[in-house]
Amino acid sequence: MHWEPEFRDCLRLRRLSLRLALLFVGIVCFLAAAARAQTAEPQTASTPLAATTPAPTARPRVSQEIQLTGDRVWVDTNIDVAPGEDLRFSASGSLRYADAKSDNTPDGLARGFKDLIRILPFNDAGRGALIGRIGDKDVAQPFLIGVKRDVVAPSGGRLSIAINQTSSDTGDGTYKVHISVYPPEKAASFVAVRSVPSVPGVDNSLFAKIPRRISDKTGNPGDMVNFVILGSQADVEKVFKTAGWVRVDADVKETVLAGFMASMSKESYLTMPMSPLYLFGRTQDYGWAHAEPIQVVASRNHLRLWKAPFTVNGETLWIGAATHDIGFEHDDRSKSMTAITHKIDPNIDLERNYVEKTLSNTGLVAEVSHFLPENPMQSAKTATGGSFHSNGEVLILKLVATPEKNRTAADAARQ
Repeated sequence: MHWEPEFRDCLRLRRLSLRLALLFVGIVCFLAAAARAQTAEPQTASTPLAATTPAPTARPRVSQEIQLTGDRVWVDTNIDVAPGEDLRFSASGSLRYADAKSDNTPDGLARGFKDLIRILPFNDAGRGALIGRIGDKDVAQPFLIGVKRDVVAPSGGRLSIAINQTSSDTGDGTYKVHISVYPPEKAASFVAVRSVPSVPGVDNSLFAKIPRRISDKTGNPGDMVNFVILGSQADVEKVFKTAGWVRVDADVKETVLAGFMASMSKESYLTMPMSPLYLFGRTQDYGWAHAEPIQVVASRNHLRLWKAPFTVNGETLWIGAATHDIGFEHDDRSKSMTAITHKIDPNIDLERNYVEKTLSNTGLVAEVSHFLPENPMQSAKTATGGSFHSNGEVLILKLVATPEKNRTAADAARQ
């Protein structure tokens, strides 16, 4: 393809300007992350994953010991865990990295300023820490085990354990890990999600009041409404945080595609502000993002959530639009060559299913269903010019209700 010299010069200038902007933003993001790391409380093995129970009275269903050498990342334990089961971990041993000043135990090394650029399977724990996960690697959230940990399984699935290190890391040493799995105690407050054919109050009369799509400030139609949640504000925040989603503000003043710097900090990319979009005449109440730390910078699962101006049988209703960023493309709303926006996966049903899997795995979803509205939306273009397609179904999630006294305490804590 032949390009005019003036056009080539324009492209070079554009690329240089973008690189300089990204470098500046990257330095800011890196320094901010470093400051957070230096001031944050160190994570310990007692950090909660789910409510723990008193010492089990029954005998363990499984009792097993596994050795992890310093060259291993994820290891399948061959233990299938059921929701609500009580997992007890204890670990011993030590590792030594060639560039470390000292040995480390299964609690891991403290993350200092120089360590922030290293992207780990579980960034909230130190390098070399013993970690675990339950279920599908694409949606299961890693959790810290450390030297000792007691956990109530929030979901069912295969249990895997790992050393929190990059694929290129090799620690000299071995961890010895003892795992005991106990059946759920009768008093355990765990609710397994139920798949139901329908949810009372969720019907075509309800969807007659819900716009099928969200829009930008000028009214250009955008993403499709593809899921709804029934639950209090406190329960909505709890389920997303438990599932590993990160809350994102709707403020793009200082974004400048800061996502390019995710190779330095996963958090810098996940918390990159989302553009404000509109439903019921206002911008989103929540933006949430989710990604594996090893994913490429352009990839981010994200969603927007609005509180509906009406309820369903007295329950608060939240309307959501979820899409999966898979790259960058030109923003068709602008004539400028430098107008870039995220490109979404056109099969948005995959993202709807991703939301279902991640939230259902928390033990905080009581019921899940799917509803096909009349005249379902099956294909369209976004406000920025990208296209998408769907089978038109909307995901319905009903959350486990937090007891009123606990909800009041949670509301007070947020304030």
